[in-house]
Amino acid sequence: MKAAPRPCSIADTLSLVGEKYALLVLREVSLGVHRFDRIARNTGAPRDILTARLKRLVEAGILERVPYSERPQRFEYRATPAGEELQPVLLTLMAWGDRHLNENDRPVVLEHDCGEILSPRVVCAHCGGEADRPSLRAQVRAPGWTTSGPREA
Repeated sequence: MKAAPRPCSIADTLSLVGEKYALLVLREVSLGVHRFDRIARNTGAPRDILTARLKRLVEAGILERVPYSERPQRFEYRATPAGEELQPVLLTLMAWGDRHLNENDRPVVLEHDCGEILSPRVVCAHCGGEADRPSLRAQVRAPGWTTSGPREA
């Protein structure tokens, strides 16, 4: 019998948004693209896959379908508050790609209200310190687990 994997919020989140087209849909919605045809064009997703991803994101409460036409009835997709909370994830993924994959030819840059090109950082909400690897310590709270894996019986 296969052992259960480590309980993890990353795995739980990836089960909802950890697929290429799900993340690209969120990118498009965050850029202000809300209608199916434009999302399909901009992501390159096959229509059947895009339909399935949009349905899953709506069911999960990450996006909502909002009517924009009565005749014919048509909907657009908007981020819910939960969906908007994924914005920092998209920004840090984009920053990583800019640094490691597209360093000399960034396909999109975002300008912050201060007028500068955004360079996102993850910081502690309490002290404002950078949340880099040396500053973090894991406290495993899942019963039966340690940082190295399942607790030996």
